[in-house]
Amino acid sequence: MIALIQRVSQASVAVDSQTIGSIHKGMVVLLGIEKNDGQAEIEKLVKKLANYRLFSDQDGKMNLNIQQAQGQILLVSQFTLVADTQKGNRPGFSRGATPEHSEAIYDTTIDAIKSAGLPLQTGQFGADMQVALVNDGPVTFQFSF
Repeated sequence: MIALIQRVSQASVAVDSQTIGSIHKGMVVLLGIEKNDGQAEIEKLVKKLANYRLFSDQDGKMNLNIQQAQGQILLVSQFTLVADTQKGNRPGFSRGATPEHSEAIYDTTIDAIKSAGLPLQTGQFGADMQVALVNDGPVTFQFSF
């Protein structure tokens, strides 16, 4: 599992020109799911999302987590994160999970984030989405589990 986390001042995701999710202050989580991902990776991700201190405190230091900052999460599936880009000029996706496995992991991740009490908006799995965001900082982190 690969997650690209971006601190944002606002973000939205649209499908067929209709906004299906939007947040203000918070984080966009672009999620790539690999073949062997399961419950253990989901738990690690949710723990990281809940506790990672990427929001500024009153002194401008990154000392606050998502809940302390009263932020929101926008979770978007993005299979291209698991691409092999080492050879040639075309990405390979052999590390990626099947669409069925990916959707099940994505749905379970949504449930786990909600169960952790984190405010969540989502994209639509498998859809052609347009994601708009204002990266605050810019602040971007990549996590691999």
